[in-house]
Amino acid sequence: MIRDTLLSELRLATRTEHRRIEDLLRLTEPMALERYATIMSGFDAFLRIWEPRLQAALPERLRHWFRTRRRGGFASADVEWLRDVAGMPAVRMDADDAALMPLDDLAQILGSLYVVEGSALGGRVIAPRLKTALGLDAGCGASYFHGFGGQTGVMWNDFRVTASLEIGESHKAVLRACRSAKRTFSALTETFAPLAAPAVPAFPPLPDIDDSADDTIIDLR
Repeated sequence: MIRDTLLSELRLATRTEHRRIEDLLRLTEPMALERYATIMSGFDAFLRIWEPRLQAALPERLRHWFRTRRRGGFASADVEWLRDVAGMPAVRMDADDAALMPLDDLAQILGSLYVVEGSALGGRVIAPRLKTALGLDAGCGASYFHGFGGQTGVMWNDFRVTASLEIGESHKAVLRACRSAKRTFSALTETFAPLAAPAVPAFPPLPDIDDSADDTIIDLR
């Protein structure tokens, strides 16, 4: 029986970062198609850098396993559909932080993968809402969140088992996985930073004063 020690530690360690990106993306709330197109451009930009890095960093015995669960192609297809069919303008998103995360050992690799694999689970909630609110579906702008459809839960369980077996219960390895997951969340959050609402001034701007008038009286009584 596989113990869930690793997954429990990952959830606990990334709770703040997970909440931060959820608050930034607000994927379960109503949104305009333009905002959704920007979000998909962010995932596409991030995965174009992150997936090849992860593929190359994995030991040979796990590369086919990872290749079968890559979802970057879904994100790219969604961006293309939104541009060519829905007429959304191309949006350039900066995902440079995806190239800076250390992926030097298996604990770091699987800790990072935990973040993206978890987003597939969230897709099971998000995909139906996108279909209802925006008319999007697999093959029509929402392939990324549709993912592997009914196999999503099976694939998550497979990841859980593989990660637990590969990392084991070494405290140092679990800690490295947690730190890598936190860095991955932070890199994603940085990618989606343009979605953040503009800061609201602490005080409203003062009205323009017509200083051409010389008969203004200020009554201080």
